[in-house]
Amino acid sequence: MQGEGLRIGEPTIFIRLTGCNLQCEFCDTKYAWEGGIEVKVETILNTVRNLKEKHNTEWICLTGGEPLIQDIRTLVHQLKSENFKIQIETNGTRYIDIPVDWYSLSPKPEEYFYQPKYKGIAKEVKLIVIRNLKSENIIRIRKEFPKKIPLFLQPCSNQSWSYALARKLLQECIEKGFSNIRLGLQLHRIYKIK
Repeated sequence: MQGEGLRIGEPTIFIRLTGCNLQCEFCDTKYAWEGGIEVKVETILNTVRNLKEKHNTEWICLTGGEPLIQDIRTLVHQLKSENFKIQIETNGTRYIDIPVDWYSLSPKPEEYFYQPKYKGIAKEVKLIVIRNLKSENIIRIRKEFPKKIPLFLQPCSNQSWSYALARKLLQECIEKGFSNIRLGLQLHRIYKIK
């Protein structure tokens, strides 16, 4: 199940790739930074086919770590040939031209850098609400994307201080006249789904 963003609650098969080029201290998947095992594309496809029948879903989410630091072109093309819809959760520092249906962009501090290509293709933007996130950071990112693209304030690992800060920051942005900024959550953590 997708636990975040606009697709929240939709049955989704997750493929988690190892490695990350940023390794943020607040990361909730530090175990995905290193290690892992190499798996053949055909093995992944067989697993995904079985899960599709079991869970009746057409969505695949490639996540990490950072999935775009690996060459995932063959995997994505094979999944698309089997009529799966592809979502990629990315920090945006890399871009690969592949057939993706949904980019969830989550630029990271301090610079919140992302490849400019995402301005026209991201379906949603998520900013992790860490202690030093300021409304200025949010407003800068909000201005860089079309108004129709929602910007989510994503709590840091469902910590209560992060929820409180997200609400405060949202209020500040509203008072400054900005819209389509939303409070996010991690539904998969609430329901304890892995």
